[in-house]
Amino acid sequence: MGRVVGIDYGRKRVGIAVTDSLKIIANALTTVDAKDIFTFLKTYIAKEGVEAFVVGMPVNLDNKDTDATPDVRKFVVQLKKEFPTIPIHLIDERFTSKMALRTLIEAGTTKKFRRDKGNIDKVSAAIFLQEWVNYQ
Repeated sequence: MGRVVGIDYGRKRVGIAVTDSLKIIANALTTVDAKDIFTFLKTYIAKEGVEAFVVGMPVNLDNKDTDATPDVRKFVVQLKKEFPTIPIHLIDERFTSKMALRTLIEAGTTKKFRRDKGNIDKVSAAIFLQEWVNYQ
């Protein structure tokens, strides 16, 4: 059984989360520099079976594109080219960064840990990946 990979794509950093092999629980995995994302994914897929990608799609409250939406769309096109056999699901990522910050505060993490935007990114990916898992 393969895992599902959640991707919170950004121009600088990409937050990565993965499910367990039974696809019940999503966990924050890591943050990768955007320029290294495809190398990371190729290596990860070679080690772990991946059944699908879930990519966070940034939209405004009125469901219109944000400044980041075109970058995510370009990334998804490249993701399809690099991994044509792996399905890609898009999910609304509104409020996940705020939810991630609140989760880290409630978990008792230090301010220094929370200031690292990479930690917010990977927890955001875990939040929307878990929402996707729950919906399935």
